[in-house]
Amino acid sequence: MAGRPVDHQRRAELLDAVVDYTVEHGFSELSWRPVAAALGVSPTTLVHRFGTKEQMLVAVLGRLRERIFAATSDAIGERPDLPAAARAVWTRTSDPQRGAEFRLFFAVYGNALQAPRQFAGFLDRVVADWMAALCDAQGPGTDPATAARTATLVIATIRGLLLDLLATGDRDRVQDAAESFLATLNATENAPH
Repeated sequence: MAGRPVDHQRRAELLDAVVDYTVEHGFSELSWRPVAAALGVSPTTLVHRFGTKEQMLVAVLGRLRERIFAATSDAIGERPDLPAAARAVWTRTSDPQRGAEFRLFFAVYGNALQAPRQFAGFLDRVVADWMAALCDAQGPGTDPATAARTATLVIATIRGLLLDLLATGDRDRVQDAAESFLATLNATENAPH
């Protein structure tokens, strides 16, 4: 006797609800009973849809990464230059309404670094998505090594600024630093080649 087939649409809806729950309540609160109660389903339903708690966590991390990347990609738009792409990423990630999402992102990042085998999919994509987008934003004529180096600096700077903002709440100081950094990208983009 075969089990019920997985309803992928229902699983996706539940996954989005679990991600929303996790953003609101935090990474450490992710366990079967509280999540099931908040979503109005049984713990057995979650087990059926996700398998183990670790598998649910990996799914949550993947979906969170997809959401962040998709929302920021939408803000960037089609074929922007590097300064516009970096500004769109900073504006989206530093939005106060996104604070809980990015606190979760950094909590997850820290846990993934502690258990790299368990979170290999997350770690494989967390930088690669942005590297590709920011390298593309530099245009096809940019030397690939230069594009990768510049994209790495942009990712590291924005993540560092965001971590500082989340840790201190000092929006004015961090925004001033972000504007200074973004201005260097504009200067580089406008420099004669």
